[in-house]
Amino acid sequence: MLNRSITAEKTEEFAPADLQDLLDCTDSFVNRHIGPTETEIEKMLAVLGVATVEELIAKTVPSGIRLQKSLNLAPALSEYAALAQLKAIASKNQVFRSFIGMGYHDCITPPVILRNILENPGWYTAYTPYQAEIAQGRLEALLNFQTLITSLTGLEIANASLLDEGTAAAEAMSMSYGLCKTKANAFFISSSCHPQTIEVVKTRAIPLGIDIIIEDHRLFDFQTPIFGALLQYPATDGVIYDYRQFIAKAQENGALVTVAADILSLALLTPPGELGADIAVGSSQRFGVPLGYGGPHAAYFATKDAYKRSIPGRIVGVSKDSQGKPALRLALQTREQHIRRDKATSNICTAQVLLAVIASMYAVYHGPEGIKKIAQRVQKLTALLANGLKKLGYQVGKEPYFDTLKVTVSTGVKDIFAKAKTHKINLRYFDENNLGISLDETTSLRDVWDLWQIFAPTEELPFTAAELVEKISLELPANLTRTSAYLTEPVFNRYHSETELLRYLHRLETKDLALNTSMIPLGSCTMKLNAVAEMIPVTWAEFGKLHPFAPIDQAEGYQLLFQQLETWLGEITGFDGISLQPNAGSQGEYAGLQVIRAYHESRGQGHRQICLIPESAHGTNPASAVMCGMKVVAVNCDSRGNIDINDLKTKARKHQDNLAALMVTYPSTHGVFEQGISEICALIHQYGGQVYMDGANMNAQVGLCRPADFGADVCHLNLHKTFCIPHGGGGPGMGPIGVKSHLVPFLPDVSLVLAKLSPETANGKHQDSIGAISAAPWGSASILVISWMYIAMMGAAGLKKATEVAILNANYMAFRLESAYPVLFKGSAGTVAHECVIDLRPLKKQAGIEVEDVAKRLMDFGFHAPTVSWPVAGTMMVEPTESESLGELDRFCEALLTIYQEVQAIANGSMDPHDNPLKNAPHTAAVLTADDWSRPYSRQQAAYPLSWLKDYKFWPVVGRVDNAYGDRNLVCSCEGMDAYK
Repeated sequence: MLNRSITAEKTEEFAPADLQDLLDCTDSFVNRHIGPTETEIEKMLAVLGVATVEELIAKTVPSGIRLQKSLNLAPALSEYAALAQLKAIASKNQVFRSFIGMGYHDCITPPVILRNILENPGWYTAYTPYQAEIAQGRLEALLNFQTLITSLTGLEIANASLLDEGTAAAEAMSMSYGLCKTKANAFFISSSCHPQTIEVVKTRAIPLGIDIIIEDHRLFDFQTPIFGALLQYPATDGVIYDYRQFIAKAQENGALVTVAADILSLALLTPPGELGADIAVGSSQRFGVPLGYGGPHAAYFATKDAYKRSIPGRIVGVSKDSQGKPALRLALQTREQHIRRDKATSNICTAQVLLAVIASMYAVYHGPEGIKKIAQRVQKLTALLANGLKKLGYQVGKEPYFDTLKVTVSTGVKDIFAKAKTHKINLRYFDENNLGISLDETTSLRDVWDLWQIFAPTEELPFTAAELVEKISLELPANLTRTSAYLTEPVFNRYHSETELLRYLHRLETKDLALNTSMIPLGSCTMKLNAVAEMIPVTWAEFGKLHPFAPIDQAEGYQLLFQQLETWLGEITGFDGISLQPNAGSQGEYAGLQVIRAYHESRGQGHRQICLIPESAHGTNPASAVMCGMKVVAVNCDSRGNIDINDLKTKARKHQDNLAALMVTYPSTHGVFEQGISEICALIHQYGGQVYMDGANMNAQVGLCRPADFGADVCHLNLHKTFCIPHGGGGPGMGPIGVKSHLVPFLPDVSLVLAKLSPETANGKHQDSIGAISAAPWGSASILVISWMYIAMMGAAGLKKATEVAILNANYMAFRLESAYPVLFKGSAGTVAHECVIDLRPLKKQAGIEVEDVAKRLMDFGFHAPTVSWPVAGTMMVEPTESESLGELDRFCEALLTIYQEVQAIANGSMDPHDNPLKNAPHTAAVLTADDWSRPYSRQQAAYPLSWLKDYKFWPVVGRVDNAYGDRNLVCSCEGMDAYK
């Protein structure tokens, strides 16, 4: 369970030393994960002029924070041994048939999608599609997702996925609050919404001072002014309401209405847009995404076109490339938190791209008729189940039904639950006299028969299924029946055979550059190896098929995994408590600041609302602070990229009475280990504040130093960076937080939700907890197995070596590139941490070349650009990670140095300043093979500027994308692609 304290894990000697050679792993995973060989490491050290890795680390990491002992972790396991041990843990989970519902449903992931997307590194190792020209496959899949959502919801624009239904509803509340024209401060939530959604929205409302009203929507009289409302469709107990009257009344009173809609039901039911809703949210999980004990799943968010500039998260839009060809890219406020910072309305950064892609392809594969048949089958089985239960004397809720029944049991539900357990079936607990049953795509006639048996007083049923089928009516009331067409676009009507879908998926995959193509040296994003051994357990049924609200005793394996992972992460960071609930780095930031806020309030110091943030911080930092009701005060940085301690002292002293926290990234966002980090933390504590450490750069710390030891009170960990969960084209992610002992009582908690789901569980939540941050109790639980595998296979020594090699690789690349691209920030000994910022601004003065030109030209060399223009405009932040070999590091350096030579050719007049390989990059195969080639450089230079490219060439499929055109002519659906063609 959450909020457990961390205790050191003890390892025991079980064999004498003289047998150790028989026990040592003969195939160490550490050597698979770390790219450079020992010989290559020696070569890099020689280039840097240091004798050993230890000497380099001593020059780089301040001695005052260095760990003096090894991490207390179990010895490293081989891939085979780790998988065997995890399989033993998984076997402790019991996979019951879960009919719990609540927005989570078992489903069938088509094998062609399972193998070719979820289990395919070409999809799961890609980065967020910020470099659009080499991400056209992902972007097309996300455009399909947006089209799917707008088509089913009947609204005009959708984003490219959020984290889960609960947080999507919270984002809808925030957007409604920002758009409201009245001075209303209350948000209405129907009592018929899913309980976990209610808890997440309540948590999000508290720091913003929003009042939450939870009532039956049929009884609400609108006497209290509201700025927004949230309704569930169908309701959590299965009732299908016509919300038109409520929506109209709310809008008359100046409120925006959000409908949380079941995506499958919308194939049959009148869509929210046609009911008049302003916003629709929900989960796309039942479109082929495994349950995974709660995640990861892609939420959706759709709204009216009038609100397109307020929609949170990412939107894929259609534009054109340099040849006038249709091309996709992220549109509008995709990174609005990085631009608007403390003015941002959302801190969304990681989405659930991989899962949105799966959901979109599920719709592509089945098409509108297939989706409708699945929905009708679920509806028919539900009606059949209801008829049988009525025959057995039970009340089963109000017709019409879609997939959920609320069953009244006059004698109490305990006996029914006990009988269900013998059939390995989970039902939903409402109260001592009512339970719920939700059916899904996997439900069979046998399941319905077993459910009848559970409710029947004797083994012999007084009817047959055949008798009841004849009496089923699937007619929905006219006012609730969908009459509008959906999924009419060609993409949803073209790929229904496995052959066709397989080829479509492969075509999209080849349009994207992922880690299976080349290194992706993105600063602050840590694009390291996502080993296959780490990924395999994700799709094991023992992890993938558990409902997040299944009884805890069915998830003993998961609970053991959580306990071990919390212990390991606590040892690695030095923190006393870990919460695994936040399902993104942005969620971790928010949770950590909420914990700090709750701590101050518990001590009667709720007035502490000032959050100091260095001007170099990630844009999500100020956005998260504002979402927590804090006021941001920026702190200057010095010429070395460090926090200006004098400015920090001045501002901490000035705001000492109201100082809540300092948000600090370590090593700094400039790629430097700041010498004064302990002094900085002590200063904040002196003035009554707490230190929040952004864990984005934890890959430079593991095994060398621990944030809790040098003064951090809270830290979030990007498991999708340091601990090997893949980026998935922009998500999933996980952002658990670690805290010191005085903050443990305030960690996220969902016991209130869990308590409502079983007749045996007491109702209540931890008194001091900040509440639920994510809809599922342990966030995206199924991908935690990845980080478990990574730590188990690396062990203490391997983790430390990985950090050391990450720092070595970064310093080697900085050294090689510095003759052409000055390294902006270094530590006092002239070294960098695990990443470096190289300065491209001189190129503009020399030859009119922008940093974007270099980023696009790198595509011709088969590389994804490093992080562009952050933390300093006109620069690149390079992070090679520990997983790249010396050969790959050298290839990337050669590419950048060759580009520098091209820039010099422009500067000295031997190359045209406007018509050159950089300004025209990237070069597509269509351009290179066209009959007409009138450019003043050769096709050879354009396509094969270095000889090794002839061994393998990655071809961008579009030329440079015109972002400005796309924003001026915003089109965010598949229909737009066909229109452009």
